[in-house]
Amino acid sequence: MKKMFRLTKAGVEELQTELDSLTEKRSGIADAIKTAREQGDLTENAEYQSARAEQDRNEARISEIENILQSVEIIKKPKGDSKVQLGSTVKLKNESGVKQFQVVGTVEADPLSGKISDESPIGQALIGKKVGDKVELVTPADTTSYKITEIS
Repeated sequence: MKKMFRLTKAGVEELQTELDSLTEKRSGIADAIKTAREQGDLTENAEYQSARAEQDRNEARISEIENILQSVEIIKKPKGDSKVQLGSTVKLKNESGVKQFQVVGTVEADPLSGKISDESPIGQALIGKKVGDKVELVTPADTTSYKITEIS
């Protein structure tokens, strides 16, 4: 059975843009390989080895993105917003300030921009909670308590 990848519509669009960009790079990489090949001995040709490695990375990423896009399940904006679920944006508050997270699938997760995976410890702590609930977020540095102030 194929694994389903859960992404927001914006996440799918980002992957499609990246795929288009990588596909456009193919001809440039092929030209670099051709130019390096014309320089002679391939065993000691650093430019050739570098171009081949770049081609391998590019093709691997293209294959990975195509696999994800073929098996994608788009996360719809939750209706009712009474409980935190996949796709929810959650505002948390404690004495030191306010934090906001969007709960997304693992492929789309980017903690530095506030997108956390539903499978992460923070995501798991938030799933199923309601406005007014207290939640403890455990990080390697410490454990902090927050109150959920808004779910959208």
